[in-house]
Amino acid sequence: MREVAFIKQNKEKWLDFERAIFGKTLKNPDELASLYIHLVNDLSYAQTYYPKSKTILYLNNLAAKAFQKIYKTKREDTNRFIYFWKVEVPMIIYQYRRYVMYAFVLFLSFVAIGALSAAYDDTFVRLILGDHYVNMTLENIEAGDPVAVYKSGSNWGGFFAITINNIQVGLLSFILGVFGGIGTGYILLNNGIMVGAFQFFFFKEGVLWESVRGIWIHGSMEIFAIVIEGAAGLILGASILFPKTYSRLTSFKIGMKDGVKILVSTFPFTLAAGFLEGFVTRYSNAMPNWLSVGIILVTLSIISFYYLIYPTILHKQLKETYAVI
Repeated sequence: MREVAFIKQNKEKWLDFERAIFGKTLKNPDELASLYIHLVNDLSYAQTYYPKSKTILYLNNLAAKAFQKIYKTKREDTNRFIYFWKVEVPMIIYQYRRYVMYAFVLFLSFVAIGALSAAYDDTFVRLILGDHYVNMTLENIEAGDPVAVYKSGSNWGGFFAITINNIQVGLLSFILGVFGGIGTGYILLNNGIMVGAFQFFFFKEGVLWESVRGIWIHGSMEIFAIVIEGAAGLILGASILFPKTYSRLTSFKIGMKDGVKILVSTFPFTLAAGFLEGFVTRYSNAMPNWLSVGIILVTLSIISFYYLIYPTILHKQLKETYAVI
């Protein structure tokens, strides 16, 4: 069947389903589930016979939105708060998993640029981190405590200051996504280059391990959250640049709504990172290696599982629940 005939044959069914998902047309859960099965079958057909068609993008996006709508309607758990964290956010992450990948690729590329720049230019670290910080850290290294800067100030003062700063970075990274994602890319650029130059500085001074076992106690969640917030900004930018079959305004509203949900989902991890920096990192030198490494691995595993592994597991579970082939 030609693609034009395929679209003409199914257009009304898709529009009807789209109205049920995004509009005010009400359908019971069984009707939605039945339509969803037809929709996924159409998507599979399109992927097989029209692999480069924009129809696939339209059906894939509609199917993802429909999946969330159906599960939300039929779920037994009526606790909206639990549903948000347990189902809604992971399914949004799964839908936009490409943008999460893009954010990580961008960030890690900038980290590499920062490290290489520091390796080939002795003045680069001072340019990025500032003379005051570099000189202070050199003094701390000579004194045998490379991460002494994290011991300054009070526990609660450090917790609040760092948490507020990281939330501001996340908000800025997301909001700047309205400039087609360029603003978000700039935030990822700044933070990535800083991390790369920062870690190379400690490597050059021969205290890389001391810095890793201390800084990454809180840094695992902090940096990971910044990347996820960057993904939310990229989603917002893409909703403006690539509206697909929607009007640009409708696409922007969808991107804004989904992006905000992803942004909000990072706040508990940001709070946890602030707590660790204010109350745990300062004692890293007194910890045995197994404890500091254990904290790093546990925190990294938790946030990695939630954003990278659990969404795929949940998608498969829900797909089996609705017997979608």
